[in-house]
Amino acid sequence: MHRLGLIPLLFLLCCGVRAAPKNPFLGKWDITGSGARGNYVYWLEVREEDGRVSGYFLNRSGSVLKLPEISIEGKELVFSTGANPNRPNAVKPVHRARVEKGKLIGELTTATEKIPWVGVRPPKWGNYNANKVRKFGEPIPLFDGKDLEGWHFQFADKSSGWSVADGLLTNDQNINNIISNQTFKDFRLEVEYRLNAKSNSGLYLRGRYELQVLDDAGSQPNIHGHMALYSRIAPSVNAGKPAGEWQAAQITLVGNRVTVVLNGQKVQDNVAIDGITGGALDSNEGAPGPVMIQGDHSRIWVRKVIVTPIL
Repeated sequence: MHRLGLIPLLFLLCCGVRAAPKNPFLGKWDITGSGARGNYVYWLEVREEDGRVSGYFLNRSGSVLKLPEISIEGKELVFSTGANPNRPNAVKPVHRARVEKGKLIGELTTATEKIPWVGVRPPKWGNYNANKVRKFGEPIPLFDGKDLEGWHFQFADKSSGWSVADGLLTNDQNINNIISNQTFKDFRLEVEYRLNAKSNSGLYLRGRYELQVLDDAGSQPNIHGHMALYSRIAPSVNAGKPAGEWQAAQITLVGNRVTVVLNGQKVQDNVAIDGITGGALDSNEGAPGPVMIQGDHSRIWVRKVIVTPIL
């Protein structure tokens, strides 16, 4: 090599080469918005795929979906869930956000309102294992077969739709979700329930992670099937019984790890929960939360709800 050719190389070695700045938006965000009807809960993950920015978004309810539109404009992250196919002329909702002091500060603009929101990083979960629980506390029955004591309802402006008859807790109207007054961090939950044909319900762990409850016996496992972590993780096997039969779920949640045994078969095996699911009560993943039973979709009968805290 010619001596002069060493000069630029030595300069680079001595002074160092500055790496491209890391994209501050990358990763997962738990988001809370302030809307006209109270707090709105969102979840966002920003990735780099094939050299381009991409995003996965939970828009309050429903499923986690890949964003059709996402980009970085200067210091802003800009994304949209896209136009409503049923209203092609409507104004498209657009989110704009900046990173400030480690938080994602954003605003959603729709045709009718602007919703400010704040995103924070989810907890840094430790090396948890839902299959290696060392010590349990005393079991706590949340339902005594007599009344609704110990429970409240998600939508205060609606009637409850729930009642107790013949020792069973049931939503005789599809109006409201029922929530335990007590909150829990790590626990084992035992629930026994019965469904109608084509019933659709759900069990929310800490009020944030829905395990789907669905009359789909005989169907192939999928991310929206019985005992799926809704829209995120399908059960390994469909262990659901036909409508009208009593079913028993044992659910162990430790940190962000969950194991589920349905009707004697392990259907979720220490799986890692990536984030909240649709319909979550809040996005504060590091805090204790209640048990919530979905009652605004279809009818469900429940005869046992026992939580055993993990110490």
